[in-house]
Parts: sequence; structure tokens; C-alpha cells
Amino acid sequence: MPQRKIIHVDCDCFYAAVEMRDDPTLRDVPLAVGGAEGRGVVTTCNYRARAFGVRSAMPGSEARRLCPGLVTVPPDMARYRAASQQVMAILREMTDLVEPLSLDEAFLDVSDITEHRGSATLMARHLRERVRQEVGITISAGVAPNKFLAKIASDWRKPDGLFVITPEQVPEFVESLPVEKLFGVGQVTAAKLHSMGVKTCGDMQLLGVDTLIEKFGKQGYRLFEMAAGRDERPVIVSRVAKSVSVERTFSQDLPDKTACETVMPALVADLNLRLARKGRQKPIHKLFVKIRYSDFSTHTLERVRESVAEPEVADFQPLLDELVTRADRPVRLLGVGVRFRSDEAPVTQLRLFD
Repeated sequence: MPQRKIIHVDCDCFYAAVEMRDDPTLRDVPLAVGGAEGRGVVTTCNYRARAFGVRSAMPGSEARRLCPGLVTVPPDMARYRAASQQVMAILREMTDLVEPLSLDEAFLDVSDITEHRGSATLMARHLRERVRQEVGITISAGVAPNKFLAKIASDWRKPDGLFVITPEQVPEFVESLPVEKLFGVGQVTAAKLHSMGVKTCGDMQLLGVDTLIEKFGKQGYRLFEMAAGRDERPVIVSRVAKSVSVERTFSQDLPDKTACETVMPALVADLNLRLARKGRQKPIHKLFVKIRYSDFSTHTLERVRESVAEPEVADFQPLLDELVTRADRPVRLLGVGVRFRSDEAPVTQLRLFD
């Protein structure tokens, strides 16, 4: 199998970047999008604010305590969607093999692209410069032989960075990579690995696949593969999906239902972007909301809503109201999605005998 060349691009502090682009007075101040009133939460913030410890999903009151000079602006999803569409259009001029993950990040498979001397590094530089000039924001990019490593690489030199992991560099790179960097390794899994003396991917390789499977089941095999720098997942452009959803796990729990409602517009915007990217689908049959609380208990509620063409926040609100029975319970993950009408089931009764 030929060696893949994967680029992962990630817009730097995307919502805040669009705000700073459109209002130059915001460029030299600590800035947060969202979290201005009452118990709202920060949707994203610029790097000046992050220097004070402000983070996305943090209650606005706490953000202002950490950074008394914090400037807040309300989210403007229409402008963010427009900027996202500009970025994605630039990516698609490079290759059709683009897999958007949200409004502000995407994978590209450039394995067969011959422009820019066939160099994924030169392609990434070209994309970053075009986004800077044409959209007016910066993106960080990671170049690697697979999706897992490309996503890690894009975060390596943020903001406005480019990091490349060549196939020859993979063994040395993953050797010292902290296990927390692996996709799906949260605090609980990391703590369990640490208790086993495993702090890096090198440690995990020494532990061996059999022990990992014994301790973590199917996830153990996936952990071992990632620890060795292997990931065979292709960049997926389109597929016949039974459902489409987006979810976000917060580094700091959302404090209550009001905070969840603050995050919903961004989630629904990302959902509609994914629906648009997938092109013409079967009609929507159901909407659903998924929630995971701070104690890791997970609940999903879905309802038939066949008249919805492009879901809005108001369409999901009744489900959130029904699902969240205690308004002050901290939330770790929030997701929204749609299920499509299935016409695969036979409509006529099968004959018992030929």
C-alpha cells in the first residue's frame, strides 16, 4: 500500500480570529467570544486571554476573575460559517479528498497530488499562505503519514505553525509522546495507564499488545497501534450515513444547563456544515441530543421530526429540556445529531416457499 500523505489543518482560535480580523481594536486585547452575561460560558478566546488561563467552556465569571481586562463579544455564527466556507473552498482547490471535522478543522489526503513538487509540506505552506491572504486568519497545519499523527502535528506549533512528521521520523516521534496525546485517552484512561507505569507511547509498546487488550479490551489494540504510530483510517469525503452528529468534550465541565444552551448554536452550526458537506442525503427522520455528565453517565434522547430540512437550535431545545432534569448538573460532553429515514427494510412480505 503506497505511503499516504495527510495534512490536518486547524484554524487558530477560530471565532476570536474572525472577530479580530473584522475589528482591529480587538487584536491587542485579551478577547473571549461568549461568556459575557450571567452564567454564559466562553466559546473560544484568543491567545492573549489564554495566557491568563482563560479556556473555552469556562464560565464567563471565572474567565473575568482570571483576566479582569477580558473583552467579550457575542458569537456571530453567520460570519464564522462564511469564513469556514472560504477556508474549505481553498482546501478543496488542492484536492477533492477533504474531510471537514467542524467549522474550523479538516483532514486532506494529498497522496496523489503532483503540484508543489508532490511535497505535502509545500502544499501545507501554500494553503496557510492562501488562507492568511484571502480569509485574513491563520491556520496551523500538521503533515504526517496518517490522520492520527497529522492531527497531533497540527497542534505542535500552534498558533500559526507548521509541523511535519516524515515516515522515517515516526518511530522516534512516538517513542517519547505522552499517552495523553492519543485520541480517546482522557483523564481516566491516562490515570490507569500511569498506574501501570505507562507514561509514553514507548512505554506502551514495551508493555505489549496482549497486556493492553487484557486491561482495556478492544481499545487496548487501538492504543497499541497508535502508540506505534499506525493509523489506517482513510480520509472520508462522503458516505451513505444513517446519521450525522457532532459532539464536543469539554476540558472543563460546563457548570449547568444554561451553559449548555450557550454552546448549542456552535454545535448546530457544525452539524449543518457536516450535513452540507455530505451533499444530498435521505430526508431527516429524527433529531437527537446526547449528554455526558461529569460522573461519566451518558444519556441520549431522540424524537421523530420529519419536517425539518436544516435543523436549528430551537429544534433541539425541547429535547434538551426533556433530557436535562437537573439544571445545575455539570456536563462533560454535549452532542446533537440527526438520523435519516431508512428505506432499506422490505416493503412486501417475503414468500415462505418458492
